[in-house]
Amino acid sequence: MSDLSQNNQVTPDISISVNQAFGIDTDLHVDGFSQNSAYVPEIDSNYCFDKATTMAILSGFKYNRRVMVQGFHGTGKSTHIEQVAARLNWPCVRVNLDSHVSRIDLIGKDAIVLKEGKQITEFQDGILPWAIQNNTALVFDEYDAGRPDVMFVIQRVLESEGKFTLLDKNRVIKPHPSFRLFATTNTVGLGDTSGLYHGTQQINQGQMDRWSIVTALNYLDNKKEKEIILSKVKNYNTPDREETIELMIKVADLSRKGLVNGDISTVMSPRTVLTWAENAEIFDFNIALSFQLTFLNKCDDSEKPIIAEYYQRCFGEDLMNIQSDITLT
Repeated sequence: MSDLSQNNQVTPDISISVNQAFGIDTDLHVDGFSQNSAYVPEIDSNYCFDKATTMAILSGFKYNRRVMVQGFHGTGKSTHIEQVAARLNWPCVRVNLDSHVSRIDLIGKDAIVLKEGKQITEFQDGILPWAIQNNTALVFDEYDAGRPDVMFVIQRVLESEGKFTLLDKNRVIKPHPSFRLFATTNTVGLGDTSGLYHGTQQINQGQMDRWSIVTALNYLDNKKEKEIILSKVKNYNTPDREETIELMIKVADLSRKGLVNGDISTVMSPRTVLTWAENAEIFDFNIALSFQLTFLNKCDDSEKPIIAEYYQRCFGEDLMNIQSDITLT
């Protein structure tokens, strides 16, 4: 990670009002940075913050707590952390902790480099020792999909003052005062019994115990979901099309209730609704066709009649009668 150069002496130098930055009614102030950097996420001015989740994430930044955000896919777990970091000007790096991420990826490895015209072997830090030594918020996405050998590498740094030992270099790394650690997960470390999240693992309970704050981010209420989608797709800001968005969200809501009741195994996230709205723009606002292309075709054949019924309840149209001819705007 030698190309990721930052000043590891930088510490927060301004106090930011949570009320002003996030619209939450509180007198709390959180430290942040006056200077931007290449690793600070861009601010999404239309982002809608969930109060409980925001306060949990802010506690991670303010008090150096290890915060895990758990919830269904598409609820905006990772984006939530990024948008908090963006408003604090706090550098933030996301790592997708899938089964292909190895111990070497995290820790580092010997690499051949060219110095003064000679090839030499030099140890290159992985993402974990690099992040620990910098004023960086490190976010492990898909935390419950990590391989067991990788998870044990992470376990030591979960303690707020946990030093990291690089056995390869006989070096003990002390965390930077502004290093922060977050994770997002679909399950809560107990494995997946629903069948929705294949590849997730049970997390060692000794490790789960080291996550000092676990917050749940579930789907927003329909009104807030509508606000978010309308902020992203400007062409729907008319009375008729706003009503269309409301009906789209009602279909999604029925799918979520169907999942809870065990009727279907595929669910519409807010991300799916947004994609549906965007695809409808592409396909000349053919709502039924874009629904089929966005969501229905991803579903199991045995469940398609149930999902088609959800659509018919909301839009009053039989999906079996839609025209499959694709017309682009």
